[in-house]
Amino acid sequence: MAEAADLLPDLPRVVEEAVPLAGLDVRLAGADRPFVVRGLAADWPLVRAGLDSADAARAYLVSLGREGKLTGTIGEPGGGERLFYNTEMGMNFRSAQGPLDGFLKLMARDENDPTAQTIYLSSIDMRQYFNGLADANGLPLGERRPLESIWIGTRTRIAAHNDVPDNLAVCAVGKRRFTLFPPEQFANLYPGPLENTPAGRPVSMVDLRAPDLEAYPRFREALAQAQVAELEPGDALFIPSLWWHHVEGLAPFNVLVNYWWRDAPHFLGKPEDALFHAILALRDLPEADKARWRDMFDHYVFANGEAVTAHLPPAARGILAPLTAETAGQIKAHLLRSLSR
Repeated sequence: MAEAADLLPDLPRVVEEAVPLAGLDVRLAGADRPFVVRGLAADWPLVRAGLDSADAARAYLVSLGREGKLTGTIGEPGGGERLFYNTEMGMNFRSAQGPLDGFLKLMARDENDPTAQTIYLSSIDMRQYFNGLADANGLPLGERRPLESIWIGTRTRIAAHNDVPDNLAVCAVGKRRFTLFPPEQFANLYPGPLENTPAGRPVSMVDLRAPDLEAYPRFREALAQAQVAELEPGDALFIPSLWWHHVEGLAPFNVLVNYWWRDAPHFLGKPEDALFHAILALRDLPEADKARWRDMFDHYVFANGEAVTAHLPPAARGILAPLTAETAGQIKAHLLRSLSR
């Protein structure tokens, strides 16, 4: 296996941009490449608490946390920082429920033990589980209504994966390293199963720290297109939709805040649902049938040129016209009926 030390130092860094808070909304509009903004969230109370100490950051979070239980991830004893599959393609971690302060006390107790179990609270909705945290530690995102999430944990390594929404990720406490790959490199990342995943999205089967280039030879091509961003407290990274990213929490205690949004009408369906349906309906057909359906998908979906509807009166175009909330609802109702048979 190749060692990461032989590969990663040569990767180019994600471009850095000087974007003021007042200009963030405009810069994000139509952005399709990753970029880093240093110190974008430097004035956040959470960032300032973390620069004081990990204990101060934990105390700040507990002071705003609501009562109730969270679901966290607990790694296997001695299992290392990588949250991934085990040798049987199950998971090398388990889920546990408990109050926020309980998880944070466990993190504090084992902070200096390199053999301690990995503890990770992932994708917690800040507005649902905290009082005022999102408002006190926020960014001006214009008319976007993003999902505002916080990720809290010990040292972690999360396999390369992608997300459908655009993502603005802010390192609030600790240090994060992102290794990013363009969407077109997905096959060279050797994605794992679609339905059996560590956290809901397919992940690369390649261990970035020790890539087995005999088992995954095309990974060299992905590395040739990779970029790295190392974030300190207050730094932000924009990750466009479908860009793959391997994420490492490098400090003993790490907190990330991220914002997810889609620049698409709310009534549209999820592309990943269409992928699952296509596997169900098309993938195992005879090759000749698949070729015919490929042509129809190109005609109606991917090319979607004027010839699709030019011969139809506008009032008769139905779902072939640009979708509205009403026609999108008609499609969803049709799918529900067909899938329930």
